[in-house]
Amino acid sequence: MMSTRDKIEALRMLMEKHGVAAYFIPSTDPHQSEYVPDCWQRRRWLSGFSGSAGDLLVTRKGAELWTDGRYWLQAESELRGSGIRLQRQGNPGVPSLPDYLKGALGSGEALGADPRVLSPRQARSLQAALQESGARLQLLDDNLVDALWRDRPAASPSPLAVLPVKYAGESVTSKLARLRKEMRVQRAQAHVLTTLDAIAWLTNLRGRDVEYNPVAIAYALVTHDRAQLFIDPQKLTPQVQRALGRHVDLAPYAAVADSLRALGAAGTRVWVDEGTASRWIVDLLQGADLLMMPSPVYRMKSRKNDAEIDGSRAAHVRDGVAMVRFLYWLDQAVPSGKVTELSAEDKLEAFRAEGARFQGLSFRTISGYAEHGAIIHYASSEQTNVPLKPRGIYLLDSGAQYLDGTTDITRTLLLGGKATRGQTDRYTRVLRGHVALARVKFPQGVRGMRLDTLARLYLWEAGLDYNHGTGHGVGAYLNVHEGPQAISPTRDVGDALEPGNIQSNEPGYYEAGAYGIRIENLILVVKDERLSSKERDFYAFETLTMCPIETRLIDRRALAPPERRWLNEYHARVWRTLSPLVDAAERRWLKRATAPI
Repeated sequence: MMSTRDKIEALRMLMEKHGVAAYFIPSTDPHQSEYVPDCWQRRRWLSGFSGSAGDLLVTRKGAELWTDGRYWLQAESELRGSGIRLQRQGNPGVPSLPDYLKGALGSGEALGADPRVLSPRQARSLQAALQESGARLQLLDDNLVDALWRDRPAASPSPLAVLPVKYAGESVTSKLARLRKEMRVQRAQAHVLTTLDAIAWLTNLRGRDVEYNPVAIAYALVTHDRAQLFIDPQKLTPQVQRALGRHVDLAPYAAVADSLRALGAAGTRVWVDEGTASRWIVDLLQGADLLMMPSPVYRMKSRKNDAEIDGSRAAHVRDGVAMVRFLYWLDQAVPSGKVTELSAEDKLEAFRAEGARFQGLSFRTISGYAEHGAIIHYASSEQTNVPLKPRGIYLLDSGAQYLDGTTDITRTLLLGGKATRGQTDRYTRVLRGHVALARVKFPQGVRGMRLDTLARLYLWEAGLDYNHGTGHGVGAYLNVHEGPQAISPTRDVGDALEPGNIQSNEPGYYEAGAYGIRIENLILVVKDERLSSKERDFYAFETLTMCPIETRLIDRRALAPPERRWLNEYHARVWRTLSPLVDAAERRWLKRATAPI
């Protein structure tokens, strides 16, 4: 097997052959996915860094990897000995990739990149930075990493499945009609969809091409009288073909190129989302009248309908039962010394799999004991796996896909012994931030970024913070991360929170080399009838997640009466909901775990 250093040296030889002084390998794929199919995990294969976010730049003499604070500790470990330098994205004094390029390439030199994995916006940013030193961006038809990756896996052949309308809550024809109405408003004759979850939502189809995300590799093209789905034909079952019927025409995945060229040649007014479409897509549309705006599908998808909301509530009840069964088992099993990070995550998955409508996990479980909990997106492996001891702090972040909903929950647990004063202080500050966000009322038009501060306030009072957003959108049996809304200073792209949005509420604190703390529930934006008036609607959050929050780590003296009341009321609701659904021993454990404080 080639080492990372060997791979980078081989890439440099190809760079020389193609006349480029540097080569850019982003974490994305042709669909600008956050979670990338194995066949397109180029950055991971080349660098050895396995985080879901990170961009790699290879020059003639060096290599740099940019990633955000969720992955700094992980990247430090995985990049060790590779010759790749970590750029802690967002840290003071750390240049962005465009800023770094201003001094990395000289006049006449070129940065090579694959246009299929660059968005138009990103391509413009890179080109503008390069021009300052007289360098240029050179788009290469062939991806240079693919030429080296001899054992690159093939795309998944898994067939599509139809999501029944009882779970989707809306037919494909209705969704297409709504999209076409938006197109008429913008005078768009065609609309190109490239993101996999948007296509899955629009067509009421689900796939298994990306681990944990129920999507399939495809493109979609919608005009006023036709909708086309470009996809591998072997994925199309008779059931799928019957469900799409005459509403959606089917074509091979590669045929999208000719269809887009035809639109360009005809001068068609085409709606393209420049934040998610690739530069390759835009180049194929040369000659078209391009409308570069965010797709309306993202907001439609994020605003869950009644069936999706009811399904999510039901899925969280089943997920809560699995969590309670697991937490009871964990209490009994840890003292034996035989439970490890890996065996614990396997056990939790087994409990979930016993629930109705379970389709798999929604992301790789983060099972981090002690110092591993401080690695925000830690993934235990055979090399790092450790036993859970009946003392100290254990962070467990997990979720599942059900036919009627997607879950994501984090609990920080005291496995035994007594927490330190510092641990209880930090945990309580995180809990108070979580409660502040859960309780907030806010007027129509408020963006999530404005609410993010509430979750950090008590940490800021002590000079502390965390390097991730407080909340991300969650799909309805779709991706566990979805936009456009977010309770975050970085993910927020300007869209206000709306009724039907499902967000996470997950403040945290991480002490490198010691422990991590995060408390996460999913919350649904609902109208607050009491505060709303004819002049303006007010909104609130309904907590969907059903699972006890660890109380043994709380400094109870630090809780204000409204915070204590919220926690007790939440636990009372968890008890009422879940206690009839678990056995006697688990019920006794649940009674203690939800006891008022």
